[in-house]
Amino acid sequence: MKKLAIAAVAAASLTAGVANAYTAGTFSNGVVIPNVIHNGATDTTVVGLVNRSGGVVPVNWTFFDEDSTHVRDGCFGMTNNDYEPFVWSTQSGLGMEGRRGYLVMALGQTAGGTTAATVCGAAAARTPQAVGATARLSANAFQVMTTAKDVVYLPVIDGNLFFSAGVVAGTRNLRTLTGDDVVIASGAVTIDNGTDAAGATAGGVNYPATQTFALRYFIDNATGGNDTSIVVWSSGDQRLSNPTVFMYNDAQLDASVNLPLTKRELNLVNPETIVGRPSTHLDGFIEWTVSTSTFAPVVGGTKQAAAAAIAGGTTPELSPLTANYQPYSVFTYSVISSPAFGAVQTLLGAHHN
Repeated sequence: MKKLAIAAVAAASLTAGVANAYTAGTFSNGVVIPNVIHNGATDTTVVGLVNRSGGVVPVNWTFFDEDSTHVRDGCFGMTNNDYEPFVWSTQSGLGMEGRRGYLVMALGQTAGGTTAATVCGAAAARTPQAVGATARLSANAFQVMTTAKDVVYLPVIDGNLFFSAGVVAGTRNLRTLTGDDVVIASGAVTIDNGTDAAGATAGGVNYPATQTFALRYFIDNATGGNDTSIVVWSSGDQRLSNPTVFMYNDAQLDASVNLPLTKRELNLVNPETIVGRPSTHLDGFIEWTVSTSTFAPVVGGTKQAAAAAIAGGTTPELSPLTANYQPYSVFTYSVISSPAFGAVQTLLGAHHN
């Protein structure tokens, strides 16, 4: 168990003040809950939302499956200082048991004269709320498992959401989102193909071209013992990236293996099933470096070339995004269960340039 202290080191590596680090506990114009599932009311994702926008707001939500197919959507109104519980097993509709995916929850604009009961009915509710003081939504999430008498912490990606040109132009809206429409989730790590430094002085953020993650695992080569699920969410296509990675154990020994990413934008990886893993690799981390090539689209079964580096484009606040500018947001964490815990633990995947 002492080796699990590495989680504290991983958390400490998220250096305070680094613009590209994960954020948590902030208010923004929307959130992403990157890993959502229910198996009935006794095993379900539950989200709690707080509105501090200063007035009535419409909260639009969309559930995407692991391949970023739009499956379900809805909207509910919140008054200022309102708290809203969102229970996925209740909201999902019929036939959704066991279907894993992620939720995008985004504030729409508030039409004049509307109330919490009527705000979602106005056309303005489907247009994204601009970043600013009138867009203050926060959320936390848990997986509630009443039979096991356990509640698992689920990370929420906060920070402002930036949408595709199609959404900004009104071709699509917050109820008709596709898997390509959430371009940046600011609370995650974002990489891009920009090359200049002008963004910092123009009010934007300079994102790196690459990022390296440390994905924690703790296993024992036995079903029902020490088990880990590594969760990888991104705003780009993970398929066919075929990442060869170094897998380190708690004796600093590395093994070169492949990280299986078969779903488009949400993957759960079981380290015990990684082909070629040495049997002695039971506790440690996987080193995974990403670039814009990692998340380039797959068309006709072929991974496309990454967008060429461009000057400019590092100011997502200036919507729509600059032509040919291609950013991708990434978020990782590990869910570890162990009989010694008597509970399920969540560890964030640390990252560095």
